[in-house]
Amino acid sequence: MRLAPLRRPAGLSAGWLPWAVAALVLLGAGVAWAAPAAAGADTAWWWTPLELFLACFLMGLIAVPAGIGGGTLFVPIIGGFFPFHLDFVRGAGLLVALASALAAAPTLLRGGLGHLRLAMPLALLASLSSIFGALLGLALPAAAVQVALGGTVLGIVALMLVAGKSERPQVPASDALGQALSLHGVFIDGATRQPVAWQVHRTPVGLALFLVIGVMAGMFGIGAGWANVPALNLLMGAPLKVAAGTSGLVLSLVDSAAAWVYINKGAVLPMIAVPSVAGMMLGARMGARLLDVLKGSVIRRMVITVLLFAGLRALLKGLGVWT
Repeated sequence: MRLAPLRRPAGLSAGWLPWAVAALVLLGAGVAWAAPAAAGADTAWWWTPLELFLACFLMGLIAVPAGIGGGTLFVPIIGGFFPFHLDFVRGAGLLVALASALAAAPTLLRGGLGHLRLAMPLALLASLSSIFGALLGLALPAAAVQVALGGTVLGIVALMLVAGKSERPQVPASDALGQALSLHGVFIDGATRQPVAWQVHRTPVGLALFLVIGVMAGMFGIGAGWANVPALNLLMGAPLKVAAGTSGLVLSLVDSAAAWVYINKGAVLPMIAVPSVAGMMLGARMGARLLDVLKGSVIRRMVITVLLFAGLRALLKGLGVWT
């Protein structure tokens, strides 16, 4: 069944929607944290999977338009507020990020926002290094990874605050490698209905950076969207919407490589992964349609708010301050 185009109600701004979703994500995390203590042993077995499904559905709505992948929100929020060991959360987080990327990929490709030729060389290098990152993350103590995760998430927030993202960076000329790989294209901006031509530069530096991004993606189980978008937009000069859309394609390859390491080590539990993946795929399908109509600045502020809260929680939990 073909979904009808997403239409904005007359006289109503779409800016309220991401903030409402972000508030529901934080509220749901707080309820999940408080419910076990209040209900004790009387909590029904299906309550936690239902909470996971609803929380991941809301995360999917905002993760895909932001281009950060579901795992970036999933791991710090679920690891901080649900009673699961961090290894199981990271294993499920990679599957969640993979699910959201795969669910959104057809819509992004049809709309020209996801560029397969741009994604492939970056994803190849990041996939190889993500396997090493996954092995490293499983070898470290959970508390150490929790602290490092919290610090990384807060670093992501700082990067998003100080780096002014450009909707359409000016790239006067592509470099030789970018020309050889044909890293250029045209997409139709949903806000203006105008064609936008783009090309990238600094391609060798971008390829090297994605090796580092892959290690961190596998180590923390949060995917790589949080770093993909700044690298594509600020470093390589891709338009913000193309960077966010292509990030989803990169995630679908990088996360699948790292996820096999967690599956092989027995760090993926169906009770956690199945409702999380189902909720994320449904939310991501709708989130991909929001990418074309929402302003990048609105998405950016909303993601900063959610990540700031989740990063503080992960850091304080790892340090034993907020358990």
